[in-house]
Amino acid sequence: MAGDGAANAAAEAVAVRARYARRAVQDPRYSLLNPSALLPAQERLRAIAALFARLGWADLEQRRLLEVGCGAGGNLLDLLRLGWAPEHLQGIELLEARAAQARRVLPAALQLHCGDALALQEAIAPGSQDVVLQSTVFSSLLDDAFQARLAEAMWRWVRPGGGVLWYDFTYDNPRNPDVRGVPVARLRRLFPEGRLSVRRITLAPPLARAVVRLHPALYAVFNTMPWLRTHVLAWIEKTNR
Repeated sequence: MAGDGAANAAAEAVAVRARYARRAVQDPRYSLLNPSALLPAQERLRAIAALFARLGWADLEQRRLLEVGCGAGGNLLDLLRLGWAPEHLQGIELLEARAAQARRVLPAALQLHCGDALALQEAIAPGSQDVVLQSTVFSSLLDDAFQARLAEAMWRWVRPGGGVLWYDFTYDNPRNPDVRGVPVARLRRLFPEGRLSVRRITLAPPLARAVVRLHPALYAVFNTMPWLRTHVLAWIEKTNR
């Protein structure tokens, strides 16, 4: 029933808030002053830039992008540096404190929505976005039905010829019950109509933290081994068919 689905979605949104509340507010492991966080962030940005170049998108300032789960705005800041126009970028963030952080650092022309993405569906016109981005959001969603509903909403927002840009980890973390990996097979089930291309990136964070303590250059050395990478950057294209 539709009412049951809405109630379950609301319950999962509350659960996500609780999961984030259990995490350290300022964990030094994730500070960009830490090479084990800075190096994978730079690697991810290079991979995104390479993807846009491969798509032949030389006119980024004319493209429209929405990030689901934009956090404190770090990814949107990176996209501005790549050449996106602020008036063509939007972000959705569930947590009020993180949305407030994003608002402080992002241009006023960039539209931010605070709340549950499923509850905000009507705020985004169908087929209005060239890109809908998610970065390590789905690994914090433990309810399969909620994942599927959010994926459907994201797909609805993408115009033909655009796509979903996905960055997330694929393996479970046995030390953290608040997250679970999203394997590529699950990604295919979430977006069955999409044309999928996948690039495996990001040295396993526990290993990255260990090796950069010896020397930051070791991140690149160990990252040459694909089986040590735990995340995927995926482009899920909505074809014009």
